[in-house]
Amino acid sequence: MAKFAVTPSNPAQRDAWAGGTIPDVERIRPGLWSVPVPIPINPLRYVLVYVLELPGGVAIVDAGWNTDEAYDALVAGLGVAGYAIIDVKGVLVTHIHPDHYGLAGRIREMSGAWIALHPADARLVRERYDDGAIDSLVERERALLARCGVPALTLDELAGASMMIRHMVSMARPDRLVEDGEELGLPGWDLRAVWTPGHSPGHLCFVSPSRRLLFSGDHVLAKITPIVAVHPQSGPNPLADYLDALAAVRKLDVEEVLPAHEYRFLELAERVDYVMAHHDERLAEIERVVGALDGVTCWAVATRLTWSRPWETIPPFMRRAANNETLAHLVWLEARGRVRKVVGEPELWRLP
Repeated sequence: MAKFAVTPSNPAQRDAWAGGTIPDVERIRPGLWSVPVPIPINPLRYVLVYVLELPGGVAIVDAGWNTDEAYDALVAGLGVAGYAIIDVKGVLVTHIHPDHYGLAGRIREMSGAWIALHPADARLVRERYDDGAIDSLVERERALLARCGVPALTLDELAGASMMIRHMVSMARPDRLVEDGEELGLPGWDLRAVWTPGHSPGHLCFVSPSRRLLFSGDHVLAKITPIVAVHPQSGPNPLADYLDALAAVRKLDVEEVLPAHEYRFLELAERVDYVMAHHDERLAEIERVVGALDGVTCWAVATRLTWSRPWETIPPFMRRAANNETLAHLVWLEARGRVRKVVGEPELWRLP
């Protein structure tokens, strides 16, 4: 697939990403700031928290991990903008992954801010982050990986791989549920929610028609594509959901995309087209692997695909993500009759 590079809104922010550093706190335009909040031990390095000025305070889009380093960076960034943590009136969470949702509870404790989530993600909070419920989720993940053909020697390690980041989240139930198309009612902002499931069942983007801005969360990024995977908390066909949501945001009339990672950029429609073409190529690659082996596990397919690094060098957490992302593509292909699943332990995949 031919390379396509989006135009960065701020080349300095793009250069910081490319150079492995964290960009500066930035005033994007009147009433709007970008605050990079570091993510420890993670190749994404930071979350871009957007600060929206309101009469008498601010609202923020996403929050960062629940670490002292992240919290201090957020407080310092708010200070650059002329605000304190107590000035935060609301936290608009694009989705419940730890780097977006983790600090929300701590911010609410300090400021009294409300926390907003889409209902589909709000339903997942307890099982994902409550100490009394998470064992069940790990066991369901283990069963899924077994059906995928993950070797027994690595099954337990992969099933519990996400537990290492469990402490990065302050368990906090949302105060506000935000539906698709809902106007957020922030004074001075015509912000509207756009439900974009796939990366998570309740992923939200936020669009400002008058300012022609899209806060895209992880749905559309400048360089990488978000993980879209089948797992115990996903929808039955998350890749179909994701591609449908991409087609929906492509129609939005915006001039600038403000993602949660990497850097701000311009060409939304062109970037969406590139991402959709990437998934078309991945689907075709998986179909070829299934056809060549005729009766293959999801795990075996994943080990034979083209990744950004050799399979042997991918750490356990990312191998699990790669397997589950491969499964999402297999499920999409199955729904369209391009592959078929042979039920068993493990499940096998064949051409029709």
